[in-house]
Amino acid sequence: MLLQNKTVAIVGGGPGGLTLARLLQLKGVNVKVYERDLNKDARVQGSLLDLHDDSGQAAIRKAELFTEFKQNFLPGADKTVIVNELGEISFSDHEGKPAEDFGQEHFRPEIERGALRKILLESLQPETVVWDSYFSSMEKQGDGWLLHFKSGISAYADIVVAADGANSKIRPYITDSRPFYSGITMLEGYITNPKEKIPHIDALLNGGKVMAFGHSKCILGGQKGHDNFGFYASLKVDESWATNNGLDYSDKKQLLEWFKKEYAGWSSIWNELFENSTTPFIPRPIYCMPLDQTWETLPNVTMLGDAAHIMPPFAGEGANMAMLDALELSEHLTSDKYNTLLEAISAYEMNMRKRAVVAMQGSLENGERMHSENALIVMVDFFKGH
Repeated sequence: MLLQNKTVAIVGGGPGGLTLARLLQLKGVNVKVYERDLNKDARVQGSLLDLHDDSGQAAIRKAELFTEFKQNFLPGADKTVIVNELGEISFSDHEGKPAEDFGQEHFRPEIERGALRKILLESLQPETVVWDSYFSSMEKQGDGWLLHFKSGISAYADIVVAADGANSKIRPYITDSRPFYSGITMLEGYITNPKEKIPHIDALLNGGKVMAFGHSKCILGGQKGHDNFGFYASLKVDESWATNNGLDYSDKKQLLEWFKKEYAGWSSIWNELFENSTTPFIPRPIYCMPLDQTWETLPNVTMLGDAAHIMPPFAGEGANMAMLDALELSEHLTSDKYNTLLEAISAYEMNMRKRAVVAMQGSLENGERMHSENALIVMVDFFKGH
């Protein structure tokens, strides 16, 4: 095996990085995951992920964790209601959609990000994850790399895999490619005890997700872990809007007045979101990697997930692509098909870029549809088609 007597360092302990670690350990590979979080409990991991049959779920099955996944997914959380700006329902799949339909192409079961992380962490060998390891730099040493972390530790690895997300510090060692702004920014809010604080919207949700469209803007929301609610006010603005708009993201009153003005014509039921959200709100400019990106393969470093192909969230492909990357990279690195690591990594990267382009293009196109004047009609037609 190409990885015999070699050490693999995965930088980043998200779904992609942890999935790769699990898959490599099943093949007997010596692997370490370097994660910047202080420990497994350092970050709130409440948002939901919907795993697709041919990507996220495929990786979970290969990792021999499908039973644990089925025990932890949230039945009904994938159900969707689409409404107009007045909160009037144009589409709902709550009545006809089964709570569980594994094996069906369009069934996308939802799981709390924290629950998925726990499943993956508990599947790894003890001491696999090195916590409090914020990557700072690395330098070539022999046939591998010497990695340095802000904690002061350094570690050698024969192979380095960047799983460190959209702002990857390892990507520049591989390529000059940089993400571009999609034209859309999402303002994120979070509400505890939604049944009491946002009763009108909670009634629309009915345990699932809500998508509201009107006047080229949208609001997207759904349950988070522990019966909380997360939402995004999503709109087309300049890239600098988040820092130059003069808003105090900790001032609910100011944000409410902004919303009433920016979302003029929307029903007052949506005011509940801004009146009851915890603060601060978080502006999230949405980026995407260039669709034509390419780079020269290196024999001892590669990347997966957002580090390689960050894309808008409008197709639900981010985590799924990362986990599929992990599945395919593990198979390439442990296959007898390739004579060298360079050949194995090159084949992985070529295929990864090819399918990532399709996902990125679809995500960009969905973003345009969801922020168009006829978004409501387009999205209702899309969901009816599935």
